[in-house]
Amino acid sequence: MIDTRALFTALFEAATSAADPARVIGEFLPERPKGRTVVIGAGKGSAQMAAAFEQAWHEPLQGVAVTRYGYGAACRHIEVVEAAHPVPDEAGLKARERLFESVAGLTSDDLVVALISGGGSALLPAPPDGMSLADEIAVNEALLASGAPISAMNTVRKHLSTIKGGRLALAAHPAKVVSLVVSDIPGDNPAFVASGPTVPDPASRQDALAIIDAYRLDLPEAALRHLGTSAADAPRPDDLAFAANEVHVIASAARSLEAAADAAVARGVEAVILSDAMEGEAREVAGVHAAIAREIAFRDRPFRKPILLLSGGETTVTVRAKGGKGGRNTEFLLALALGIDGVEGIHAFAADTDGIDGSEDNAGAFADFTTARRMRAAGVDPKAALNRNDAWSAFNAVGDLFVPGPTGTNVNDLRAIFIR
Repeated sequence: MIDTRALFTALFEAATSAADPARVIGEFLPERPKGRTVVIGAGKGSAQMAAAFEQAWHEPLQGVAVTRYGYGAACRHIEVVEAAHPVPDEAGLKARERLFESVAGLTSDDLVVALISGGGSALLPAPPDGMSLADEIAVNEALLASGAPISAMNTVRKHLSTIKGGRLALAAHPAKVVSLVVSDIPGDNPAFVASGPTVPDPASRQDALAIIDAYRLDLPEAALRHLGTSAADAPRPDDLAFAANEVHVIASAARSLEAAADAAVARGVEAVILSDAMEGEAREVAGVHAAIAREIAFRDRPFRKPILLLSGGETTVTVRAKGGKGGRNTEFLLALALGIDGVEGIHAFAADTDGIDGSEDNAGAFADFTTARRMRAAGVDPKAALNRNDAWSAFNAVGDLFVPGPTGTNVNDLRAIFIR
């Protein structure tokens, strides 16, 4: 009999290990420059990336990396700054200034190495003239509550920023910028990771305005006013200032899912990867996963049991009520628990590979065909908890939260469903 919690924990460890900067960054080292090497970093994995780069780079260097509070790592030559995530703060503003200072006055002989991972959008608040930090916070909160996919969120963010959308790389010109990216974006477009501070993309401010309209975003007047002017236009990818730059995705959900599948097979469990790029409402994605799991449990199709289903990507949560606790992974699992309630033999797991799901201290949770029943026995109505976006409280009531702590990387979510 397989211990499903031990299995899921092993899969999580395999997935995060495959995205460990210390393991992969050495494969992507750029050529040594004639001049200086300056390292800049942003994201929830940037401090670990900086420490790994220092170990691999046997030349003088200097730089600054900003990460989330509690996600720091010891570096000898790179300054690590911590700031708030997912809601920006003053420390993030100061970090932005330190990054711009670090790339000022460079020449074509110099090299800038940008270490970018998910979470950098919130960690680098940079409101343009006419907008305040409070305005940027309001924009971020509206986006997080909207249910919009991460690519859409970042299109809006980059047009309301002085650092995103390639602007930091532009500030480093004429130095060459080599971006090493740990992708948390479905499809692994590096321009969307952390809203692309060093990687421009073609999306226009008209695209941003269309997204605001489509998701009925209630943004501050200052933000809307800025988007109505050419000052919001972001650099274009065909700008000659970016011509010599390089971009490398060094870790991704696809590679981590493959590592998780290999770990399952090594334990005698057949595994299939459904997709590494799933998006959509967490509860709706859960409904699809639950339907597939039930089909296997009842009819042995499209896969014969026992089987492990794996998927990655980033779902979204439309906040329907204030005061709830949780994130997209616990919301996914709570909806899944309702979808598999009483269907014997189905076990599931979902977690954010950075170690934190939402605003609490858990990465995700465990669930099975008894979860909804056990929640009711503990005095929690799982359907009501889902309706008020309070999945954390529901899983906490039955002791099913998964709390590994910060992992030092971020390749989005790992979802696993085992059908005995």
